[in-house]
Amino acid sequence: MKCKIARKTTVSAEDLDNYETNAELSLYREYRDVIKLFKYVVETERRFYLANKVDFKACSSGQDVYFDVRLTDAWVWDVYRPSRFVKNVRIVTFKDVNVEEVQQTDIDIPERLE
Repeated sequence: MKCKIARKTTVSAEDLDNYETNAELSLYREYRDVIKLFKYVVETERRFYLANKVDFKACSSGQDVYFDVRLTDAWVWDVYRPSRFVKNVRIVTFKDVNVEEVQQTDIDIPERLE
């Protein structure tokens, strides 16, 4: 019976940069492949979503105004999520939310990044 000896490995700053760059490029490619499946683009201060249904409500609580946004059949732009497809998303924020309808004729995303 053989035993494996655990070794310490060091990761350089360059290795981390390369890993992050590759993860972001992979995310971009996934976005390019899935955008045609969705009707809306939703942008918040913290996240970017694609969705097929958006319910948007501006609510007030005293002097404060907040937004309650519910997405159905969504995709989340988040490099660290293991699964970016989400059935339902609820966003509650005091910041602006931008909701745009995807114009299928306007989608012209290059297959390759130069």
